[in-house]
This record gives sequence, structure tokens and C-alpha cells, in this order.
Amino acid sequence: MPQTDSRRGLLIILSSPSGAGKSTLAKRLMDWDPTLSFSVSATTRAPRPGEVDGKDYHFLTESAFKDMVRDGAMLEHAHVFGNFYGSPMAPVKEAIEGGCDVLFDIDWQGAQQIKVSKLRDHVLSIFVLPPSIAELRRRLVSRGQDAPEVIQKRMQKSWDEISHWDGYDYVLVNDDLDATFERLKTIVSAERLRQPQQPGLVGFVRGLQSEFQEDEQ
Repeated sequence: MPQTDSRRGLLIILSSPSGAGKSTLAKRLMDWDPTLSFSVSATTRAPRPGEVDGKDYHFLTESAFKDMVRDGAMLEHAHVFGNFYGSPMAPVKEAIEGGCDVLFDIDWQGAQQIKVSKLRDHVLSIFVLPPSIAELRRRLVSRGQDAPEVIQKRMQKSWDEISHWDGYDYVLVNDDLDATFERLKTIVSAERLRQPQQPGLVGFVRGLQSEFQEDEQ
């Protein structure tokens, strides 16, 4: 009997304003399914102490980076604080064709670029909202990682990020982390069963059709 259990991987995009819980949800998702991997970005900035090429980033010269953009080899890219950042297409395409999901922690601009890329048929985009702005601020303060002026800048940026919520396939309000994670798992599990993600279905249906023909003979 033809096999239907093989599948293509998903390109999973998680976006949110800082403090909404995206990073925690991403970590839980990878703990839930160890076959899921993070996309390794490319950058033109110099490696920082301890960073490993190919693991933390793909470190490229500006010329090499621009060549990849010109050749359509970047899923998305941006110029940030004097350096270029982007997501190489080749390793993501290889993972997806091998049935492995790839997770992207990017903003709405990167998400938009990926959703019109050559891999758009396999994109699952999810935006995470905080239950309130007051709670968002409380979470940023409680982390104790940023100075007050940095927190204020993050809060100011949050409005622009939240305004793009309707460009995503799914939107989750993270009012309870455990409940939100359960909803996230449900979404990923369902999306893995979409018709474009199951290449084995074509052969299976043809097998069913041939059985009809045999019965008629």
C-alpha cells in the first residue's frame, strides 16, 4: 500500500512584541519536538567572542551577502545598525523537503518577505499578543535585563509590531503560557496535515483509483 506518513516540513514563523512570550513558546516547541530546528541567520557583522560560524550565524562578507540577495538565495533580509542580516534559503529548503520543520523568530517585515518567497506554500505564520499593554510592560520590567530607557524603546516599538497582527495565519493571545502552548501545538499538528505537506497522498489516491479499475475488470 502506498505510504501516506511521509510529509514535507513547515516553515514556522513566530513573531511578537518583546515580552509577549515568543522566545519561551519557541523553546517549549523545540522541547516538544526535538526534530524541529531554528533557522541559522546570515550576517555581515563580525563574530563575537564564542560565536561559531554555521551555528550561531553564517558570517559573510558584504559582497557575498549581496550576491546571495541578488541571486534570490535569501528568504528574507534586512539592514540593521550598519550590518546585513538574512535567512539563507538552501538549508531551509533542504530541511523542508526532508520532512523537518524550521522555526523562525523574526519580525513582521521578515515574515512578509518569506510569505511571498518560493517556499510560501509551506509557511505557517503565528503572531503572539500580550493580554494587555500593562502586562507587557510588567513582563519586560520583571525580566531585569534592560535599563528603563531600553524598556521604554521596546514599548514604543511594540505598537508598530502589534499593528501588523492581521498579516499572520494565526494569532495567539498569551494570557496563560501553558494554555497558549497547548494551542500552539494544536496549530502545528493540524498544519502538518495540510494537503501540500503530504506528498505521499498523490500515490495513495492513485492506488485507490487503480483498485476501482481492478474491481471493474
